[in-house]
Amino acid sequence: MDLVPALQEPLKKVLGPATAKVMAEHLGLHTVGDLLHHYPRRYEERGQLTHLADLPMDEHVTVVAQVADARLHTFASSKAPRGKGQRLEVTITDGSGRLQLVFFGHGVHKPHKELLPGTRAMFAGKVSVFNRRLQLAHPAYELLRGGDDDGAESVESWAGALIPLYPATAKLESWKIGKAIQTVLPSAQEAVDPLPGSLREGRGLVSLPEALLKIHRPHTKADIEEARARLKWDEAFVLQVALARRRHAETQLPAVPRKPSPDGLLTAFDDRLPFTLTDGQQKVSREIFDDLATDHPMHRLLQGEVGSGKTMVALRAMLAVVDAGGQAVMLAPTEVLAQQHHRSVVEMMGELAEGGMLGGAEHATKVVLLTGSMGAAARRHALLDLATGEAGIVIGTHALIEDKVQFHDLGLVVVDEQHRFGVEQRDALRGKGKQPPHLLVMTATPIPRTVAMTVFGDLETSVLDQLPAGRSPIASHVVPAADKPHFLARAWERVREEVSNGHQAYVVCPRIGDEDDDPKNPKNPKKKSKQPPEGDAERRPPLAVLDVAEQLAKGPLQGLKVEVLHGRMQPDDKDAVMRRFAAGETDVLVATTVIEVGVNVPNATAMVIMDADRFGVSQLHQLRGRVGRGSAPGLCLLVTEMPEASPARQRLGAVAGTLDGFELSRIDLEQRREGDVLGQAQSGARTSLRVLAVIEDEEIIAEAREEAAAVVAADPELTGLPGLRTALDALLDEEREQYLEKG
Repeated sequence: MDLVPALQEPLKKVLGPATAKVMAEHLGLHTVGDLLHHYPRRYEERGQLTHLADLPMDEHVTVVAQVADARLHTFASSKAPRGKGQRLEVTITDGSGRLQLVFFGHGVHKPHKELLPGTRAMFAGKVSVFNRRLQLAHPAYELLRGGDDDGAESVESWAGALIPLYPATAKLESWKIGKAIQTVLPSAQEAVDPLPGSLREGRGLVSLPEALLKIHRPHTKADIEEARARLKWDEAFVLQVALARRRHAETQLPAVPRKPSPDGLLTAFDDRLPFTLTDGQQKVSREIFDDLATDHPMHRLLQGEVGSGKTMVALRAMLAVVDAGGQAVMLAPTEVLAQQHHRSVVEMMGELAEGGMLGGAEHATKVVLLTGSMGAAARRHALLDLATGEAGIVIGTHALIEDKVQFHDLGLVVVDEQHRFGVEQRDALRGKGKQPPHLLVMTATPIPRTVAMTVFGDLETSVLDQLPAGRSPIASHVVPAADKPHFLARAWERVREEVSNGHQAYVVCPRIGDEDDDPKNPKNPKKKSKQPPEGDAERRPPLAVLDVAEQLAKGPLQGLKVEVLHGRMQPDDKDAVMRRFAAGETDVLVATTVIEVGVNVPNATAMVIMDADRFGVSQLHQLRGRVGRGSAPGLCLLVTEMPEASPARQRLGAVAGTLDGFELSRIDLEQRREGDVLGQAQSGARTSLRVLAVIEDEEIIAEAREEAAAVVAADPELTGLPGLRTALDALLDEEREQYLEKG
């Protein structure tokens, strides 16, 4: 008999349409199974029994006592119907002391009937003082109808009970969610176990129905621990099985092996290099070349610290593919970055990038740029070069993904800053090969090992952790602008000092400028926003590029050449600004995070990040990587108005305290929690990880990965594990399944 449908029952049928609608809209819960997997965030203890003589103030207590007397008072009230309100005052005693209970409004009817003098009950609530007397307002209570033992057993069990508190919403309180879960809890018995029996027994894990009962209705803290241990394994294992199946499927796909010819383009390029590659670059290049030589598609993640030379490694891989007769394409997240990559690749290759032109070298190829803002003629020309194979290397933005774009023989796709692309975009580009092309995904956001195993579990990982010779250290400091305004004044002095030494600086702001302004005209009059009380960094809007640039040019940086750069500028204007800055014609560039990735100006040595608390840890680390790229040391100043004890200041302190991106990514993850490891954008707002924490549960994830690989190797279709298939379908609803499919 198929028992699954009990968990697939729509909540509408079980709880009624009104509650089901709120659960669907606000919590993303649609079926009985969804609700059973909505776990408590924490548990409240009703508290051990307390004698009335020892009541602590402002704490939740549970007492057993007898009602000494109960009085119902009526009083004038504009809020109550007929202008009369009611208040029930009950005095209780346990022999050691007395305590008053108070109930108001509609809450008086039930206790007025039940709490009669002489009745014994347990009462739980928070102790407060009113008119210099201790009281409990609206306490929870349970009547004791015991025999001679006064219900001692029920007293103990009720007092020690763990009350689950659920992630709730303004429309649906935790206790209502708890009630709904109690309604569907019997269905937990019908949950099909996804873990193979041998795995469960080998690790001493409880069954899934038992885990669901224990997490929602625990009797002891040990129950909660047992349930969480089991449910963590479910999440880790099911996810790793999905990734293992993905890896297995990849090995079945055909691909054209791409081996560089011994005296071809790659050799000619290497001979031109004015420096030697780092050991790390050589090791990672070997891993990539080995993958490119196989007859199934490479799937590799290349992660490296800011400035560790990833672009050089990617370019050599692209040249190897061109050598072998294929084309290589690099997908960049922004036009600024695509143009920057194109410029630097052409510079690095020199005459090798002049294929088909007069003066081009023997092995030369064409390096083509394709972006959305190109003129029609230039675009037509570029598309022709792609289709004929004239262009061996293509660099562009998501304009590359459009239907019109055809390749002669696409052999390698390099995706820069992977986290900025939706899966559909990467997939569309990979679909342009006659056979699946090889894939190299790059990120400068260091990813802890467990996250790499979880988020990128279907990719092999290469890490570049050495900085090339000649890179300089970066000093970072927090500038508390509200507490110490003179520190901010000193920051602008430091910028002037860097410029007077022949260097340049960035100033980064979280926002472009007043939304009513024409963004192309910084001289427009601004609407003056009312300043909130000093130090109130929470309420004023984030600082804006256009405002800050104007204030600096007229104030502390007067006389310096200040320019702005942001995402709403025309592409040609952006490119012109970047060219002037790169050429050293601009002293200070005031910008949004468009400069976060890939912008390379070795002469820029200082960066001031305004409202730094409004950026994430990884983002700050990325931004900081734009300075110290030459032989002069870098300086990064993190300006904030947040108070010293705030979490935001601690976060900035962590960034200032280390240049280790892997350490910072751990901190970032611990603070943000994981979100949905399968990508928030690709799978709606529901998170697939409820109890598994990718940082803390490294061991479980590593073990689950091994177990999953063994299971999939033995039975790729999981025919012998119907429970696991069901769990995969539930965790990886169609959208997520596609997300993994598209890798």
